[in-house]
Amino acid sequence: MIYIKIHSTENGDMIGMCDSDLLGKILKEGEIEINLREYSDFYKGELGNEEKVLKMLKPEKLVSANVVGKESVSAAVKAGVIERASIKKIDKTPYAYAFRIKY
Repeated sequence: MIYIKIHSTENGDMIGMCDSDLLGKILKEGEIEINLREYSDFYKGELGNEEKVLKMLKPEKLVSANVVGKESVSAAVKAGVIERASIKKIDKTPYAYAFRIKY
């Protein structure tokens, strides 16, 4: 299952997506850390399966995406929110960030 939270801004939407089993954890590898405990409010929105999340995603409205976890990353790739080349791993967990700069 995937948590998705859409944060609306005047420039577009920011999303946080996280596999439900990762919320509340801290992923750390070397100096890199993703704190899904302290920042759980950024990710914890609606809970759904991939099909539900894909219906919620509107890539054309997004200005940024913060995606953590195998299911979440897979759904974001399918939706065209992130590219496979952007995927990194921390503690064997895939994650990706995407930004759209508007002029």
